[in-house]
Amino acid sequence: MNIIATCSRQPWNKGKLVGQKAPLRLRDIWAIRVRLQIAERTRDLALFDLAIDSKLRACDLTKLRVRDVAHGEHVSSRAMVMQQKTQRPVQFEITEQTRSALVAWIHQAQLRSEDCLFRSRLHTSDHLSTRQYARIVKGWVKAVGLDHA
Repeated sequence: MNIIATCSRQPWNKGKLVGQKAPLRLRDIWAIRVRLQIAERTRDLALFDLAIDSKLRACDLTKLRVRDVAHGEHVSSRAMVMQQKTQRPVQFEITEQTRSALVAWIHQAQLRSEDCLFRSRLHTSDHLSTRQYARIVKGWVKAVGLDHA
């Protein structure tokens, strides 16, 4: 007596878009930026603007320290960081709008030069996790009515 059991398990990615997502359009970027400004979400605005300017991977963006983008009270117009994945330096320009957002965030959070720019609330980590960053981005995208997938 042979009993053949069939498994009806579906793949985790069935019907989901996996891989690289489509880039945000300019109007979507502005929609997110304006919503963050109106809501006075200083940290999120600084995080969003810096992500747009730097085009860094989440792991590199979340690990940035104040000294990577600022010298004393002055936020630099250019920054250079070493990528974790490739171990290559990446230089990027920081726009005036992003510098203003960063100055406001650094002042509000009372960050020092050696502090992580985007600190974690957990005591086990210095910086925001890439998972938490993904949740934050998902919230921004949903807020402007885009498909988060």
